[in-house]
Amino acid sequence: MNANRYVEGLLRAALDTRGWSWPDKAVIEPPKDRKFGDISANVAMLLAAQAKKAPRQVAEDLAADLAQAPDVASAEVAGPGFLNVTLAPGFWRRVLPEILSQGEAFGSSTVGAGRKVQVEYVSANPTGPLHIGHGRGAALGDSLSRILAKAGFDVEREYYINDAGRQMRLLGTSIWVRLQQAQGRPVPDPEDFYRGDYIRDLAAEVLAKYPDILSRPEAEAVDLCYEYGMNAIMDGIKKDLSDFRVGHDVWFSEKSLLAEGLVDKTFAFLKDRGLAFEQDGAFWFKTTELGDDKDRVLRKSSGELTYFASDIAYHDHKYRRGFDMVVDIWGADHHGYVPRMQAAVEALGRKGCLHVILVQLVNLLKGGEQIAMSTRAGQFETLRDVIDEVGADAARFMFLSRKSDSKLDFDLDLVKQKTMDNPVYYVQYAFARICSVRRKAAEQDLAPAEAEPAALALLDTAEDLELLQHLARFQDTVEAAARSYSPHLVSYYLQELASTLHKYYTLHHVLSADRPLCRARLLLLDCVARVLRNGLDLLGVSAPESM
Repeated sequence: MNANRYVEGLLRAALDTRGWSWPDKAVIEPPKDRKFGDISANVAMLLAAQAKKAPRQVAEDLAADLAQAPDVASAEVAGPGFLNVTLAPGFWRRVLPEILSQGEAFGSSTVGAGRKVQVEYVSANPTGPLHIGHGRGAALGDSLSRILAKAGFDVEREYYINDAGRQMRLLGTSIWVRLQQAQGRPVPDPEDFYRGDYIRDLAAEVLAKYPDILSRPEAEAVDLCYEYGMNAIMDGIKKDLSDFRVGHDVWFSEKSLLAEGLVDKTFAFLKDRGLAFEQDGAFWFKTTELGDDKDRVLRKSSGELTYFASDIAYHDHKYRRGFDMVVDIWGADHHGYVPRMQAAVEALGRKGCLHVILVQLVNLLKGGEQIAMSTRAGQFETLRDVIDEVGADAARFMFLSRKSDSKLDFDLDLVKQKTMDNPVYYVQYAFARICSVRRKAAEQDLAPAEAEPAALALLDTAEDLELLQHLARFQDTVEAAARSYSPHLVSYYLQELASTLHKYYTLHHVLSADRPLCRARLLLLDCVARVLRNGLDLLGVSAPESM
């Protein structure tokens, strides 16, 4: 059920009849104030010049046409020429048989039309455990991937493993230092190294696996520390993500960029296009020709590659794999890097094919106080801490409850409460409440009605209609979330649907109605439960049948 498309179809037919062409900037959407009907359109005001009539007269002509449609209850003109359309109850009731027939697929669409999209998220350096900022990005990337797939896109989910470069050498050195110190060697702490307690644990594990490591050449020992540490940390990251219900289709190694000659291939491409040059032994990217304030080094005179070089080669490889759009999810501290990366993508001939989502910080609260982020155990600085404290459901829902570029206060006490003040409980309880009604109905030998006209006609109260309208908006919501890369829209929708359901439950004691009406309302509740379950699945959150 798509009210916007239905009204647009009626308007397009009316324009065709009059020989008018569809205006480019037409907007058809629900009005902010529902007293203006179900759908509002600005079409008439955009047609005035073409129709050679005043906008209000154009609107009145179109309103007369719309009023003839069987599913239109009224079409009225407001202000300078807005068209406000109210649809008949029968239109909204038809959403119920659609939900029943489509089941898990309800909410799906073909707006993606099979376009290939890659979503890259988390991609944390394997130098330590995931923190809560990574958790927010993980929930966002996983949920966005689900939503894009629901909207018809061909989605591939990827994690970029930064397993090359200085930070990995530093990991190996850090473990080696701690290992030697644990064995009594007077090795001072380097100025720049990883200091977390997990480094000491890794050092102990390396020593247990390689008892003779202290007798090996230092370069070999550092390499062993690096390899073991990276693999152990990656295993921990994968375990945390799995427990957080976050998956990836591809784990892409930065090392492979060099091993397979992909960096050199990208450098050659840029040079052929006149966008790169060599100077003073270094290799430069002419970013000034793409709006940057200065050119950027890709390979230093020492031969060392910059992060930017690897990132350009990596994105070049993405597009060579056939993706129409690439979505990168980064921490908000990378905001200054976005224009540079967009310029690189333009240089690769793929302008407009990169969308970057920035994820703002998460403030953890406990007892009304913000928890200081530190390396000490028990300070809830890691994703694992949060999962163990509140569970994956609560963490995911809270991470997705606001726009990703807005700071998020995550109240650990609130999300553990079984009260209506807890957003995830509020939505999950709506589903569990319907399941409870189902069980009680079954005890009374009451089953939902078939979605037939006689039963649907019994759903005639304002509250029935409000629930039906919310259900019909689900596909629109999923499409809007996919188009704008905004999973929080699904979270907002579910909270609104849950609110409408809780109000309905208070006003209508379903099981005390006469049998035909009771069964019709059980049908309605069944469909609400299905949409709640489908929506929660898009967020990666479970739908428990009892709470």
